[in-house]
This record gives sequence, C-alpha cells and structure tokens, in this order.
Amino acid sequence: MVNDELNMQSNDYQDFGWPMISVVVPIRNEERFIAQTLSYIRMQDYPQDKLEILVVDGQSTDRTREIVGEIAKEDSRVKILDNPKCLSSAARNVGAKAARGEIVKYIDGHVYIDNDQLLKNTAILMHEKEVEALSRPQFLDTPENTFFQKAVSLARKSPLGHGLDSTIYSRKDMYVDPTSSGATYKKAVFEKAGYFDEDFDAAEDVEFNYRVSKADIKSFTSMKLMVYYYPRETLKSLFNQLTRYGTGRFRFLRKHSEAISSGALIPPGIFIGMAFLLLLAIIAPVTKPLFSLYMGFYILAVLISSGVVAANYGLPYLFVLPQIYICIHGGLAWGFISEAFRTLLGKR
Repeated sequence: MVNDELNMQSNDYQDFGWPMISVVVPIRNEERFIAQTLSYIRMQDYPQDKLEILVVDGQSTDRTREIVGEIAKEDSRVKILDNPKCLSSAARNVGAKAARGEIVKYIDGHVYIDNDQLLKNTAILMHEKEVEALSRPQFLDTPENTFFQKAVSLARKSPLGHGLDSTIYSRKDMYVDPTSSGATYKKAVFEKAGYFDEDFDAAEDVEFNYRVSKADIKSFTSMKLMVYYYPRETLKSLFNQLTRYGTGRFRFLRKHSEAISSGALIPPGIFIGMAFLLLLAIIAPVTKPLFSLYMGFYILAVLISSGVVAANYGLPYLFVLPQIYICIHGGLAWGFISEAFRTLLGKR
C-alpha cells in the first residue's frame, strides 16, 4: 500500500523536473556494510543524471576504500572524497562543499533502505511541503537483527530508552523542529546556518540542526523518508556508542546552554544521585535507607519498562532488557560526566 501510494505520487510529478540530489555518505572502516548501502542508493528509482553519491572516507584502515573504488569504476555517479580529519562532522562538511546538487542528503555507511522511492519522496516532499530541510525516522528494525539487536531496538524506542523530545522514532507525517532528526537540506541551508562544527565527534548533527532551527528553517518528517539503522551487537559496543552520545550532548549544551533539556540531564542526574547518596550512606550510615529507596525506584522503573515491552513482544526480552536499559543510561551518563570533568579541568 505504501509503495503504491509513493508510485502514484511519483506519477503525479512526472513533469516535476527532478532536482539534482547529492547523497553524502560519511564513512570510516565500513567494509562490512558499504557495498550494500551503496546498492540501496544506486538502485533508487531516480533519474541517473540527477544523482551523485559522494562517499567521504575518513582514512579507513580496512577494505572500505577498495570496495568503494571498485563500485565507482562501474558507476560514474559514485565518487570518493578524502576526510583527513576522520571525524563525521568533517566528512559532512567535505560532502556539502563538494556537492553539485540542489539537495544534500546524508546517509550513513551502514543502513538498510526498504524501498526504491526514497529519493523521489525526498524531492516531492521538499517541493510539496515548501521546506528547506527534511527530517526522518531512524528505526533500528533491520531484517538482519539478532535477538540482542531486536532488544536494543525495542529499548531505544521506549520512553525509558530515548528522549521524549526526539522525533527520530516518530511515525507521523508532520512539520517538526529539525534538531533531533534533520538529515536532508537545500544547499542554501549551509549559507544560512553555516556548516557542521568540527569540534564535535558525536551529536554534530544535533548541533547543526539546532542552528538550522534557530535560523527559522522549516522541516518536515515522514515515514516515506525512513532509513533503518543497525543496532549495536553487544553491551560493550552499545555502551561505547552511548558514551560518545553523552559526550556529544555535553559539548552541545556547553556551546548552546540555552538549549538545555531534561532529556539530556536525566541520565547523568540519575547516576550523580546514586553516587551522592552512596557517599552519604558511607559517611552517615543512618542515611542508607535513602540510598536503598533511590536504587529501588530506579530498578523498579527499569523492570516495569522491561515488563511492558516483554508483554508486547515476548517474554524472553525480559531477561535482557534490564541490562540494555542500564547500559544506555550508564553510557550516556559516563560520556556526559566525563566531558564535564574534562571541561572543569580545562582539557576540552
């Protein structure tokens, strides 16, 4: 039904005059996924002469560059650009500055796209909704997910596993603030909002999209723009990912203190509260019940959320979700607090 609707829209716009789209793919060491990701983009139902695919490589040490090079030999739309700084923020800038398209669309090197209408939907919605930016849902439900990855996806979509002010998991078609989920822009947006801040190694998109929002640039999100991301496969890799996000959150708030939100402060606040009450209990044993009560509330919240998800998707999830929730909160808190200490010590 969705694809039929998309094709009908496409036919309605046969005289639309498809704009040039530059798809920017920032990568580093993506040999496992890059060929598949590029195949999704290359197979899009979009005029070939109106598409360029800019793969921006951050000095990969695996076979990524070799794989992209072979594809580029077969498809002149694919080009490799160098990113000597290696950071995703720098890669995004390299791509935006080199882009020949009227529209610049960012797609990571390890995604799953389930239809060939993504680029046509991008052009149609940008024209139809009269916006200069498009946001998108970024669900974690790929067909290749393991049981653990499915659990990560379920946790991240739940209220306890993700910020309530984010639109990354929205299923509605609506105008939105681009801050949490902007991914596609008219080229003119970079003239109005500037480029990505290369001091950021994570949350660079959030920081950029916040400036896009402050420039009064409208954005629209739709399930027709959805791209699926692959969840992390282990608790360790999930913790490392969320630690980077936590670091990025603090840097964002350090730069834009007026943008502070409860969603960013809750995870570090939880663990700061734990540490404070534990220390207090050691110094004054009479306060131990306070620490126990605090921990009890947190564990209860984790168990209730795990139980609700397991009741809807299967009992086995109940045994892994509590670990995942604690890993998510702990990673965000550790990254945020560590960066705060580095700032206090002047090591930013």
